[in-house]
Parts: sequence; structure tokens; C-alpha cells
Amino acid sequence: MKILVAVKRVIDYSVKVRVKADNSNVDLTNVKMSLNPFCEIAVEEALRLREAGKATEIVVVSIGPKAAQDQIRTALAMGADRGIFIDAGDTDLNSLSIAKLLAKVVQAEQPGLVLLGKQAIDSDNNQTGQMLAALCAYPQATFASKVVVDGDTATVTREIDGGLQTLQLTLPAVVTADLRLNEPRYVKLPDIMKAKKKPLAVTSPSEMGVNVANTITLVRVDAPAERSAGIKVDSVDALIDALKNKAKVI
Repeated sequence: MKILVAVKRVIDYSVKVRVKADNSNVDLTNVKMSLNPFCEIAVEEALRLREAGKATEIVVVSIGPKAAQDQIRTALAMGADRGIFIDAGDTDLNSLSIAKLLAKVVQAEQPGLVLLGKQAIDSDNNQTGQMLAALCAYPQATFASKVVVDGDTATVTREIDGGLQTLQLTLPAVVTADLRLNEPRYVKLPDIMKAKKKPLAVTSPSEMGVNVANTITLVRVDAPAERSAGIKVDSVDALIDALKNKAKVI
């Protein structure tokens, strides 16, 4: 079975995000970029399925500026077999455009399983996996915390508000990874060197025949309000009053 994993280039999770002075967008100047943590979990799950004998090939795909090839190389260093890079330049793509491009890749590669992160930490949209499943007419399981592949079916345990939900999907299917699915492995220097020799195909939205015109306009970005300092109270009555009238938690 072939597994296709979609990954995204985002600001590193450990970096404090800054907003531009004009509030037009997030400031990416001299900011460390990394593989989206949820996408990294999806790559790790694909590797574990291959190690368990459930998959024979892992293909990683990413869409974005040329620098996004670095994140594909990271996934290749983790153990993926080959990469596909869709060069979208500086175009700001929405979830539907990305899903359409991925659907074209699915059509060409015919994977048995498609893995994605449940969301990207820079947008939190949580849309692409669902849209891709709809475009491909594949069954889907989102927020996966456990994936078991057996023959032509996959049993997926999902994180939901009420606890856990277990689904059985007929492959091919789309699965999006939650944080509790696994803990990704560390990349070693020899693997990074080997990744440079692994095949990486490059294409573009125009070559794939997909219109990626953005239909969503980003109006404004604001940083979260700064937390105010705590206060000390003299009595239990003052504490209850503060919780009730100021914090409004009781």
C-alpha cells in the first residue's frame, strides 16, 4: 500500500509570533520556519505503518513557496521515500485550493491511505482534510488518536468532545492526525544527508490545471490581548466578589 502524506511549512511552534505594525498579517521577517507539528505526526504515523508491514511506499507532498522544499526534505529525513513539491510561489492559498491540488496528486498517485495533520498551527482552519475527502469521494476520519490498518480497512479512534469514537473505513481513505496519535522521532544527521539524494518532483498549479485564485481576503490580524497582572485580596468575601464581578467565573 502507498501512503500519501501532505505537509505544510509554518512558523516554528516555539517562536513568539509577531503581528505587522499595520495589522495586515503576521510578520515573517527572520522567523524560523518548521514542519507543522500535526503534519509531523502524520508523517510519523505513515512510517510506523510501513514498519508494521502495512505500507510499502510513503510519498510526501507540500504546496507553497520554494522554501517549503525544506519541510519535504525534513519528512524525507524522517524516512519518507520521495517527495512532490507544488510551487505556488507567494500566492496565499485557501483550504479549497489546497484540497483541489491534493486531489490531483491523489488521482495521479492512487494511494491506499492519505494522511494529513488535523490543522495547521498558523491558521487553525481544520478544513483541508475534509474537503479533500469530499473531492475524492473517500471516507474520512478526523482527529485520529489511533490508526490500525488491516487488509482493505482502517480502524480509527477519534478524539471527540464526548470522549472517543471508533470508526472503520474502507480504504482508500483520508485520515487527519491529532496530537495524541504518536510522538514523532528525531531526525539524525546521517538521515538528513540521505534525504538530499531522495527524489523530489516539482510541479505547479498551472501544470496541474488547477485555478488557485483566492476567494478569501484577509482583512486584519490582531495580537492577543496582554494578560493583566493578578491582584491580592484581604478576605474570602473580597475573593468571592472578585471572582463573581471581575473574573465572572462564578
